[in-house]
Amino acid sequence: MNLKPLGDRVVVRHLEAEEKTKSGIILTGAAKEKPQEAEVVAVGPGGIVDGEKVVMEVKVGDKVIYSKYSGTDVTLDKTDYVIVKQSDILAIVE
Repeated sequence: MNLKPLGDRVVVRHLEAEEKTKSGIILTGAAKEKPQEAEVVAVGPGGIVDGEKVVMEVKVGDKVIYSKYSGTDVTLDKTDYVIVKQSDILAIVE
């Protein structure tokens, strides 16, 4: 199955969170924060949103950072994804 986002939506997949802090402390599952860095899996076509034309600035394969409390979590074929609006993406990691 494939996810095809509509409008200005983007489907991202979380990148693995660090298991160890910079000082060497190993984090348990409960102590880890939800990662905000993700890889773009699918991009919507853009279009008109609130009367303004939206041009998609991200592409499949980009690594991005998105807002902490944004998006909708979706599980498909045992893989977790987040669907966010392009405006919730803060930066592309290069």
